[in-house]
Amino acid sequence: MFPAFPSAAQRGAVVLIVAAAAAMTPSLARAVEPFVIKDIRVEGLQRTDPGTVFAALPFRIGDTYTDDRGSAALRALFATGLFKDVRLEIEGQVAVIIVEERAIIANVAFVGLKEFDKEPLTKSLKDAGIGEGLPFDRALIDRAEQEVKRQYLSRSLYGAEVTTTITPIERNRVNVTFTMNEGEAARIREIRITGATAFKESTLREQFELSEIGWLTWYTKNDRYSRSKLNADLENLRAFYINRGYLEFAIESTQVTISPDKQTISIAISLREGQPYTVTAVRLEGDYLGKDDEFRTLVSLRPGEPYRGDAVAETAKRFTERFRRTGPHQRRGVSGELPQDRPFVVGRAIGQ
Repeated sequence: MFPAFPSAAQRGAVVLIVAAAAAMTPSLARAVEPFVIKDIRVEGLQRTDPGTVFAALPFRIGDTYTDDRGSAALRALFATGLFKDVRLEIEGQVAVIIVEERAIIANVAFVGLKEFDKEPLTKSLKDAGIGEGLPFDRALIDRAEQEVKRQYLSRSLYGAEVTTTITPIERNRVNVTFTMNEGEAARIREIRITGATAFKESTLREQFELSEIGWLTWYTKNDRYSRSKLNADLENLRAFYINRGYLEFAIESTQVTISPDKQTISIAISLREGQPYTVTAVRLEGDYLGKDDEFRTLVSLRPGEPYRGDAVAETAKRFTERFRRTGPHQRRGVSGELPQDRPFVVGRAIGQ
């Protein structure tokens, strides 16, 4: 997905600032004595309907012209976003509006695009103000180019290049062409996990969706680095340890390095396992409506077993379902407590 670009309202705010600055320039709004306007003339239009200009003006034929109204006219015309430059000249009792229209985008094309679908990319650009029939804005084009580059980085295409070509055509229009040289995606050469003693490194790597370069990764693309995928894999690794009693497990550092040619990536993960905890007792507390023995059979943890987070979650689910069948006025929950002084875990039911 491509994130949102500046909205039309935000672009309008920038235009108003430019207009205000322009309105203070002596050559654009010279001090003149108020007079009654006998005619209004517009020069420089190529595509824009004259009615659009007249509708934006704060005065009409027969109105009294003042410097304040002249400045307001400049601001209003700039605010339409249709003009690159606007000047207001007074000839006798005639207001002459001289405009230079912004170029209009006639076509947006992509060359070398393979990684992304053209249709959603075209829509994202148009929503950002870059599309057929819209005014050409170089700043928007530059921001879009940088955003596309960032999207390539998220796909591990670190060597991708994006260049934009603007081609003027007749009637003050331009064609915009984005040329992509995507190159090859950087692939994960190595995933190293240090600090593990209870489990083999190969076993821990099996918890990851990301993988090193292999004979099937050309199809699965699991050897393409993604920060979001790595974060998900680290959560899977944490769950793997917690479900085996390692409640003090922690990931101490993660380092990602890319080769100078931007073709391979190495991932180094340092972890601390801590000691495994074992369930020594399971105690039920609260009102179980005289069905303590029945609820005890729903407990997934047993004394002597390693503490397992998934077993606590499963017990909570079973208890909730059982209380739901009893009635909404009887609600209970399940929690696991870890005393700080010894490896001892108690699963208990608590009234809510």
